[in-house]
Amino acid sequence: MITDRADGKRALGYPAAAGVFAVGMAGTTLPTPLYGLYREQLGFSELMVTVVFAVYALGVITVLLLAGNVSDETGRRPVLLCALGLSAASALCFLFEGGLPLLLVGRVLSGFAAGLFSGAATAAVLELAKPGQEAHAGFAATAANMGGLGCGPLLSGLLAQYTPWPLALPFLVHLVLVAMAAAVTWFLPETVAHPHRPRTLRPQGLRVPPEVRGVFGPSAVAAFAGFALLGLFTAVAPAFVSQTLDEHNLAVTGLVVFTVFLASTAGQLLTGRIGVRRALPVGCLVLVVGLLLVATSLAVTALPVLVVGAVCGGIGQGLAFRAGLTAVGGAAPPEHRGGTISAFFLVAYLGISLPVVGVGALTLELGLRGAGLTFSACVIVLAVAVGLYVWRRPLTDAD
Repeated sequence: MITDRADGKRALGYPAAAGVFAVGMAGTTLPTPLYGLYREQLGFSELMVTVVFAVYALGVITVLLLAGNVSDETGRRPVLLCALGLSAASALCFLFEGGLPLLLVGRVLSGFAAGLFSGAATAAVLELAKPGQEAHAGFAATAANMGGLGCGPLLSGLLAQYTPWPLALPFLVHLVLVAMAAAVTWFLPETVAHPHRPRTLRPQGLRVPPEVRGVFGPSAVAAFAGFALLGLFTAVAPAFVSQTLDEHNLAVTGLVVFTVFLASTAGQLLTGRIGVRRALPVGCLVLVVGLLLVATSLAVTALPVLVVGAVCGGIGQGLAFRAGLTAVGGAAPPEHRGGTISAFFLVAYLGISLPVVGVGALTLELGLRGAGLTFSACVIVLAVAVGLYVWRRPLTDAD
């Protein structure tokens, strides 16, 4: 189903596709440092912040269930262009925000965009690699995902803190970046050999090809645990930084969130050096250490410890995430690769949404600190369990 890409149309290769991927994912986390401003302006609770965040994840999951494999049939480029259009629509919702309903619509549209990007952009980056570039392309795909997610809060935090129009300028800048990404996407080679319009749009669920099932389970559970940590930082950490640590600089908030995603990218880079077999269990172990540090920062109210926990947890998440994605993507047959990768991301985004809403609900009874400690304990148990499993039954580098 995938072309051999030997038609000389590879002037724009996998780095260009990775750049488009990064721009798209940056838009999904752009509002993160701004939630405090929205909370003051609209007067909603911390629970509602996590609900607004989780609505995004609900949009991702919906698309992955309904259309996670659509790029395997229609082609990568049309799906990427559609995702960029949804990203632009989301930015416009935030630009013209007049209350909570439009915020929710903007987050849902952003989730739809991320759901399309997750499978189609990852597959496009992998398939645009020339022979011998597969490892570099695998890193580019996961780094674009995590790097884009990290750059969103950093960009909006800096713009909101040091320029006029804190609730408008970040989204105006993103619209410009989306337009540039759309122009690049238009000239990307199509990697699906015979793209066609699917007859029906049906839920794909979590079905994966038989040859992938051996690696899918532990890889997806590790991704769930790692994305739960990312969800904590993108939805709850900004409130902890401002309310508990009394740090109200939005650029600092964005930098703290950026740190965990930057560390994730570093962890992904390390995965290529130590191999899939060791990266998954080691990543789970490092993730546990990071969660322990995050819990410590909550207990002693220390920003430096939170930053160190973000670095350590991000590295662990990156190690486990790239190892799992590499194993799943490598085991999937080309004609089902987009759908299989989408199923992997579906489990990951369950991790970034369900636990975070739980944290928001717990804040009503336990407060922000108590909810964070409870969350950390639960994810530590999960990460330890999957880490021990893959340590005893390791994946192979060839998976």
